[in-house]
Amino acid sequence: MKNYMEKKDRYISIGEMAKINRTTVPTLRLYDSMGLLTPYYTDEETHYRYYDIKQNARFDMIQYMKELGMELKEIKELFDKQDINLIEQILRQKKEQTVVQMQELKFKMQAIDRTVASIERYKKSPKSGTITLEYIPDRTIYSMCVDTNFYDYNIDMYELILKQLKNKLMEFHIPQVYYCNAGTIMRRELFEKLTFYSEEIFIFVDDDFPMKDCVQTIENGMYACIYTEDFDEERDCAKKLLAYCREHGYQICGDYICEEIMEMNVFDSRKRSMYLRLQVPVKMEK
Repeated sequence: MKNYMEKKDRYISIGEMAKINRTTVPTLRLYDSMGLLTPYYTDEETHYRYYDIKQNARFDMIQYMKELGMELKEIKELFDKQDINLIEQILRQKKEQTVVQMQELKFKMQAIDRTVASIERYKKSPKSGTITLEYIPDRTIYSMCVDTNFYDYNIDMYELILKQLKNKLMEFHIPQVYYCNAGTIMRRELFEKLTFYSEEIFIFVDDDFPMKDCVQTIENGMYACIYTEDFDEERDCAKKLLAYCREHGYQICGDYICEEIMEMNVFDSRKRSMYLRLQVPVKMEK
């Protein structure tokens, strides 16, 4: 123990090293086993191993590189090769990865905001069957045409069509957070004849949607709307909506839209539970 006592101002035990660096003994043992930070001195009599106080600099460098996003094996490679160009190369790669991660986090934050907004809208929406006249601002959508008329089938076919949309989004590496609050479009002339035919499905998107060249805007305006919580009631509700517009002398000036305000699948595992707003833009005589 004599050698250690003579150098006690410089050498510290693994416990002391962990304490002053606010880390754990297992962490230091891991660094030792990887050759990242090995105790500097071994007592010949006790075989205890001690760190030199100056090795704190190496510990600080390891922690700093971890904060930059490097893995321990990458840090070990840098220490072994001692190549400044390699350090720069890895850091540039980490920067690119960080930019991607920041974009992904931004998408997630926006998705959270949209979901919270959907819940708030649902909580404040009128009960099923209610007809309203509402001003709706501009909305941006990404739409896809399929080779199947939704109205010729039941909700099972709708599920398959939704999967087609999701698969297309995945094909173009579109974040899955956009895959919510889908809707369908029926052309005005078909709606006015109550000819239930639609092959167009869409999702709402924002300014950060990657495929900006493939989006379109649903213009703002006054919309006659009817709400329903039953997918199978859409036809009857659409008929009521058309009758309401004619009864009040409203001129339909755009396509019919079936919009999901909220999906409530957390409450029902057997089928997709949706709260829908069926809507058509209208003009009124002043």
